Amino acid sequence: MRITTWNVNGLRALLRKDSWDWVKTFDPDVVCFQEIKSRPDQLTEEQRALFEPYQAVWNPAERPGYSGVLTLVKGAAHTSTLGLGVDRFDNEGRVIQTHFEDFTLFNIYFPNGGRDHKRVPYKLDFYAALLDLCDEMHARGEKIIICGDVNTSHQEIDLKNPKSNQKTTGFLPEERAWISKYLEHGFVDVFRQLYPEREQYTWWTYVSNARSRNVGWRLDYFMVSEGLVGQVEDVVTHDEILGSDHCPVTLVMK
Repeated sequence: MRITTWNVNGLRALLRKDSWDWVKTFDPDVVCFQEIKSRPDQLTEEQRALFEPYQAVWNPAERPGYSGVLTLVKGAAHTSTLGLGVDRFDNEGRVIQTHFEDFTLFNIYFPNGGRDHKRVPYKLDFYAALLDLCDEMHARGEKIIICGDVNTSHQEIDLKNPKSNQKTTGFLPEERAWISKYLEHGFVDVFRQLYPEREQYTWWTYVSNARSRNVGWRLDYFMVSEGLVGQVEDVVTHDEILGSDHCPVTLVMK
């Protein structure tokens, strides 16, 4: 099974580019898009037809042109739950839970703390609410895969310039501490477990030709319940694929 996550920074723009051809050619079993910035009724009939044979589950934000997630599933039996059950988070369209027989997949667009840090408390509250839910699920013996734009780089190896970004949201100590807390609560950052010394980024600012110089951040993660780690074969970062300021990342499972 291959699960691909991708912050597309605007779904309609992506569908007008060659990037969608990559999705069709690569042909993952599940695709998790974040920051879609659109509702299904804003796509043309031809654009919606591109998703076939996937089943599409949408969770757009209430605010037009903002946030939103979309999960595409091909073949496998599943049910879906939108959001976390907390209105202050769910009105921003940040979460889709897809329930398969053996695990629940969370497609998540985590909040950004903002340049002025005003949204950092909201972001940390979101981390806490999600972890509370995951703790309850783990206590019931359920297994979980969290994927998406986590909007935080956990360790210094996860961004090109850690020293100069100590006070930048996405690398604040209090944000990084929450990633550590997830790893203390039964999750594994499977990319970093497989590649402990690899400098690999998934996001590059559009400023100063950062992508061509590979001045980036690793913001897109798969955090997997410890009980599922034995089924993980690989995590592939498709940093050659353009179309967004993020690149796709794929979890390959047995």
